[in-house]
Amino acid sequence: MREQKKQATREALRTAALRLALEHGPDNVRVDDIAAAAGVSPRTYNNYFSSREQAIVAAVTSERERRVAAAVADQPAATLADAVIDAIVDQYTTQDESDRDALLLITTHPALRTAFTHAPSAIEHPLADAIAERIVDTDPLTARALAASVAAAVRVALQQWLLPTDTSPPISGLVVPSGALPDLLRSALAPLAPALDAAEKRPSHRHQ
Repeated sequence: MREQKKQATREALRTAALRLALEHGPDNVRVDDIAAAAGVSPRTYNNYFSSREQAIVAAVTSERERRVAAAVADQPAATLADAVIDAIVDQYTTQDESDRDALLLITTHPALRTAFTHAPSAIEHPLADAIAERIVDTDPLTARALAASVAAAVRVALQQWLLPTDTSPPISGLVVPSGALPDLLRSALAPLAPALDAAEKRPSHRHQ
């Protein structure tokens, strides 16, 4: 029950953060405003998020880490590299209709872009667990290192995607995403494929 209450509080905070940011603009939203809208104290807010930007971005990226890990586990017939790369590309490029306004908000505010590009670090621990499940006898450090490398590659792809370009219109803060995100993600993750597959092909005591 305690964990369910914590999850409900986190959901209420990120939902309130995004709603207020869309209504008033992120620069006009204070942590106190978000906490009040969610029915908690600012101190409670700080137990869940370190900034307003983190809460706003979390409304878009929430549950993505769990879905990535689940997608890897749901592809037992695929190689580990293919399962991880396909899961990342699918989860980072499939958008609900409701996500579009939020993503536009993120691309037009530098602080939100920064928070968005750091959000992939949240996939590290769930993905490490999913990798360890597939490779039962692997060293836990190997699973963690592979998952951390995947998270870093996703961050690099997102940073490249959101780089200002010469074709960006002369509107303050607006960035036109550069290139196709699926292609950028696959390019950033490709160098990790040999390491992922090598880890999976190591001799396993399960087959002895």
